[in-house]
Amino acid sequence: MKIEIQHKLGDFQLDVSYYGAKEGITAIYGPSGAGKSSIIQIVAGLRRPDRGYIRLNGECLFSSEEGVDLPPEKRRIGYVFQDARLFPHLTVEANLNYGRKLTPEALRFVDFDQVVSVLGIGHLLKRRPAKLSGGEKQRVAIGRALLMSPSILLMDEPLNSLDTQRKQELLPFIKEICETFQLPILYVSHSPTEIRYLADEVVRIEDGRVVAQGSVESVLGESG
Repeated sequence: MKIEIQHKLGDFQLDVSYYGAKEGITAIYGPSGAGKSSIIQIVAGLRRPDRGYIRLNGECLFSSEEGVDLPPEKRRIGYVFQDARLFPHLTVEANLNYGRKLTPEALRFVDFDQVVSVLGIGHLLKRRPAKLSGGEKQRVAIGRALLMSPSILLMDEPLNSLDTQRKQELLPFIKEICETFQLPILYVSHSPTEIRYLADEVVRIEDGRVVAQGSVESVLGESG
């Protein structure tokens, strides 16, 4: 992924250049208000930058110079929000299949049964979201995003609303889906603990700019 974007949000200026890995988990790390979520919203097509470009696997998703701005549904990007945002009137199975149906059959490479198995949600398929715990909802949300067979998975502080125990339960699932499905993940977090467990690379954001990029140790240091 290659990103060069500039965007003004009130008095806040986002000015980011990032050339990322094609695999593994890249953490976008920094304090609250640094611009982390705005970056992945722009990548997903949920927010339009003022200038710049975004390229993924050689495809141009956005270019102010070329007049390209693919809508979110054309970008083949899976997005997991802080809150699960499941459809309350649908069962878990129907929520999962909603993500799958968004992708043309010829482009699907993620198997339904494999997602259910990796995320351990087989016993939840007939339940509705109101009957799920916070951690279960997030696992289903991750499964729905995976079943889009995306080119990349964006995760915007997906553990932020969970207690410590639920966070510890969910971290191994996130690591396993990256390894099992060979999908690059952009993972937004302000938690050094999460990043040390998950990340292969860290991009540190402060005041809307990249101030460091590299291995976990080089960006966070040995102790945090």
